[in-house]
Amino acid sequence: MSDVNFTSLKKLRKIYKLFKMKRTILFTFITLLALNFSFAKDLTPYVKVGTTTSSIDETAEKIVDLLKDKSFTVFGVYNPENNKNLKVITFTRNDLKNTVIKVKDRGALAAVLKIALVTKNGVTTISYTNPEYIFTAYLRDEYSKYSNVLTKVSSDLKESLSSLGNNFSSFGGNVDSEKLKKYHYKIMMPYFSEPIVLKEFNSFEEGLRVIEANLAKKKGQTSQVYKLIYTTEKVAVFGVGLENKQNGEAKFLPTIGQDHAAALPYEMILQGNILTMLHGKYRIALFWPELTMGTFMKIMSTPGDIEDTLKALAN
Repeated sequence: MSDVNFTSLKKLRKIYKLFKMKRTILFTFITLLALNFSFAKDLTPYVKVGTTTSSIDETAEKIVDLLKDKSFTVFGVYNPENNKNLKVITFTRNDLKNTVIKVKDRGALAAVLKIALVTKNGVTTISYTNPEYIFTAYLRDEYSKYSNVLTKVSSDLKESLSSLGNNFSSFGGNVDSEKLKKYHYKIMMPYFSEPIVLKEFNSFEEGLRVIEANLAKKKGQTSQVYKLIYTTEKVAVFGVGLENKQNGEAKFLPTIGQDHAAALPYEMILQGNILTMLHGKYRIALFWPELTMGTFMKIMSTPGDIEDTLKALAN
């Protein structure tokens, strides 16, 4: 009888140990899951600064001065759609452009930030692309390496615009930060890692020469809004205004939302001898994440139209 009891006791101890081990594994799993959720957060593509009744041109001039006070360099100012009620200011800063170029896979796309002015009924709304959103999407897992520098850029930008408003509310749709690193609109849609190759040149210098010449001619009814060249790294980013009324900004922007004007201009990037662009189905969705499939279908030809336009600038 005692032997039976001893055997039973041994079995109970084994069961208890197994239970404790499983409980520990489960607890560890839940803890890791909780930590993952705690680090992830929702990000939005835009920040609204506030509104003003000053003219759009006066406001733009003031913003340019405010940016310079924080050592930002303004590249170009233009009117999307050639619409006098829309204005976009493009800019960078040395610490920003010198940091993002360290991310070899098109990190330079994150070097240029944008402020939009949208006037309706005499009131101008000031907004800008959320730096954290852009850095997360374009730098992905490498963003964390340079977060100290890039957070400083973001805070200085906010401080420079604080005299124009105190709203600083996020808008434009929420995307989980972890999902943003590998963002795509729907299943089978392209990712950041699937750019469109526009042209392979014989050299970086040849590519630069051809693109600059075509933009100077406004080929395909385009305009050069900005140009950022990294001579040593042989990287160049071009911000291109799409001025064709039939298939450019005037066609798609009113349909998907002029309030998101800070998404423009569209970029192409020359790295070494290869010129690429982000796929329209990725980039448009990235800056309009709330876009319904029904609305997206209304601009179904736009990704292809943009590709054709930018490809023509390479030939």
